[in-house]
Amino acid sequence: MSELSAAERTGDAVPRRLLIIYNPTAGQRRRRRFEAVLAALRAQGCRLDLRQTAGPGDAEAMARAADPGAADLIVAAGGDGTVNEVVNGLAGGGGPGGGLPLAVLPLGTANVLAAEIGLAMDPAALARTIAEGPARPIALGQANGRLFSVMLGVGFDAQVVDRVDQGLKRRVGKGAYLWEAARLLRRFDFPEYRVSLDGVSHSAASVIVAKGHFYGGRFVCAPEARLEEPLFQVCLFARPGAWNALRYAAALGLGRLGRLPDYRVLPAREVRIEGPEGDPAQGDGDIIARLPVSVRVLPKALKIVMPPAALPQVR
Repeated sequence: MSELSAAERTGDAVPRRLLIIYNPTAGQRRRRRFEAVLAALRAQGCRLDLRQTAGPGDAEAMARAADPGAADLIVAAGGDGTVNEVVNGLAGGGGPGGGLPLAVLPLGTANVLAAEIGLAMDPAALARTIAEGPARPIALGQANGRLFSVMLGVGFDAQVVDRVDQGLKRRVGKGAYLWEAARLLRRFDFPEYRVSLDGVSHSAASVIVAKGHFYGGRFVCAPEARLEEPLFQVCLFARPGAWNALRYAAALGLGRLGRLPDYRVLPAREVRIEGPEGDPAQGDGDIIARLPVSVRVLPKALKIVMPPAALPQVR
């Protein structure tokens, strides 16, 4: 699908053949949302091919092997990890599924890409977007060969993601990250990271390479970032230490991060981050690389189905 069809451009309703790759570990409430969206899609005449994942890597393999002759788009139904796997399967090369657009059915904790494109959580609205929404090209980030769609983090946030208890996360959602952050604050040594932005050197205590403007759900970290632009907005948190980590987190939650004098957002197309070898880099909420990490932007790497309201300016 190299060109947008008239239906894709205007959002006109057309029956679609959907390959739905879903993670079965969602809780009961999210499972009800999933079933309600499926029922609404069937009512709109969509043909559904359901594929259940059984473990890590399954979603990526299923997306990569998808037959463009049998599906009009791939639906990633799950959390950020499932979505990221499907993104890598579709845009990572090496399989027939690479030309297919992606639609997102959010069933996770943060749902970062769903938040970025303005998806509603209402099942009827989700089904309308999946069945009728236009597919638009976005740029992706690539970190040591792995793709991400919204952001890459190195520093305290990546350490929390690396250590969070997955069982606790399934039970309490975002609370698991808060619990791990509180535990880690007492013992994390906050190393200095060396950051090269298009060849210009900087240093920071934590780094976020942003393709989208939201972070951790709907907190604004990089207000100038746009999914469709082949450009990163790199967020540099200058000061180390537990107190400063709490100060940055509070400012983020209050929408005042940009007012802090020791916080900067700089544009770049190529980024390299060095620090303690093997330190984690989290992409879209999952660990996708280890330091040192080289990051580049891939223009128009993936088409994503989004609500018509997101068309004037994809964020």
